[in-house]
Amino acid sequence: MGYFSDFLALFYPDYCLECHCSLVKGEEYLCSQCITKLPKTHFHLQKDNPVEMLFAGRAPIFRATAFCFFHKEGIIQRLVHQLKYKQKGEVGKYLGFLFGLSLSESEDFQSVDVILPIPLHVRKKRKRGYNQSELICSGMAKAMKKEYTCDLLIRTVNTKTQTKKNRYNRWENVSEVFKVATPEKLAGKHILLVDDVVTTGATLESAAHILLEIPNTKVSIACLACAQR
Repeated sequence: MGYFSDFLALFYPDYCLECHCSLVKGEEYLCSQCITKLPKTHFHLQKDNPVEMLFAGRAPIFRATAFCFFHKEGIIQRLVHQLKYKQKGEVGKYLGFLFGLSLSESEDFQSVDVILPIPLHVRKKRKRGYNQSELICSGMAKAMKKEYTCDLLIRTVNTKTQTKKNRYNRWENVSEVFKVATPEKLAGKHILLVDDVVTTGATLESAAHILLEIPNTKVSIACLACAQR
């Protein structure tokens, strides 16, 4: 099978999604050089980092982090665009796996019991074909050797796009849009809540408050990217 794959690669080579160079054996989606260019934050090793401070006074989050900085016209913006709008779902799994490997360096994140994605409303998910946060979660769970589930946290309202809203309007837009299907399955658990890009944190804050109503839960947050502040 390996010889056949190598033979096919001569005629149908895989290309790096960033620089478009041919990938060599052992590389997936990104070449080694482009992986080294990912603008990683290393916030998982830093308490009171900018993502954690974003939720200070808003929700009692245990830990919060983002994998990379999101720069306009940067590599992460291009990859997230392909993930969300170009049907490149495997990008989410791959970046989630890299993210999960990083989180495994932190004892705080290794204490996570279950990983939950921020859900899309069923109509939006049907239109897009998948939830990008679910794909990120699946990669993270594989790298961290943790359980992940996509059917416990549910979005009950199909909210309008958040892109052009200020912080207050974003909170108003998502303040009562989530519910937990079977709360008893999460009781006493350390939950890792995952989203693709964090801006104001309103969506994550709203979901975290719902989860924290479950007895003895602890909530941490992990996002693929955040703006550099």
